[in-house]
Amino acid sequence: AYYAAMEQRRARLHYDIDGVVFKVDRLDWQTTLGQLAKAPRWAVAFKFKPEERETRVVAIDVQVGRTGALTPVARLQPVHVGGVTVTNATLHNEDEVRRKDVRIGDTVIVRRAGDVIPEVVAVVRERRNGNERPFAMPTHCPVCGSSIQRLPDEAVARCSGGLYCPAQRKQAILHFASRRALDIEGLGEKLVDQLVDRGLVQNAADLYRLETQSLADLERMGEKSAQNVVDVIGRSKDTTLARLIYALGIRNIGEATAK
Repeated sequence: AYYAAMEQRRARLHYDIDGVVFKVDRLDWQTTLGQLAKAPRWAVAFKFKPEERETRVVAIDVQVGRTGALTPVARLQPVHVGGVTVTNATLHNEDEVRRKDVRIGDTVIVRRAGDVIPEVVAVVRERRNGNERPFAMPTHCPVCGSSIQRLPDEAVARCSGGLYCPAQRKQAILHFASRRALDIEGLGEKLVDQLVDRGLVQNAADLYRLETQSLADLERMGEKSAQNVVDVIGRSKDTTLARLIYALGIRNIGEATAK
């Protein structure tokens, strides 16, 4: 009843909400219930139905992730959904594209799943005019040209290039430096792009061989900024074994398993 009442009030509030969280109030009961790796057992979120909008699929590109997973991404005509302008939406994998029958040029309904990640809900088939083009998954990696493999028991197609593939290398290094891994502040996407593109870093271990001068020569980096990055990388050596194992990015080894 409280959830239904809040959903009615949602539009009249002076701030955005995406649901209601119910919590067990007694601290001793919270202790008894305990918690999982990512969420307490004594609290649960009830999300509201996400806001949905119509837009057009301009193109479908393929992104290569840290584990080589190829993800089709719909490039959309910009549309305002849930307080944010959305221009891209994940299509998850090839099977999902086929199931929803999403084609380039289609009018689609989009929403932000959990009011966060943009996704294509469905195609508005009655808007089709015959000019739409079906999507075809590439047979070779769009980044490194390695062959694409898909195991019989997996929905995901993967680039077989491993760390030879610059896209996988960049994502592996970003994961290694992420907050829950080695927490190397300042090692963001733009800097990692330059380090990999210039051949300064082939894998995570190479980060510890970087020198101030080689970093200072990069775009938007001065002597001081370069020294700060080198210092932060040095401090990241003081960590736990569990964090290091998680940072290595081994498939199916998350934070809880690493511990």
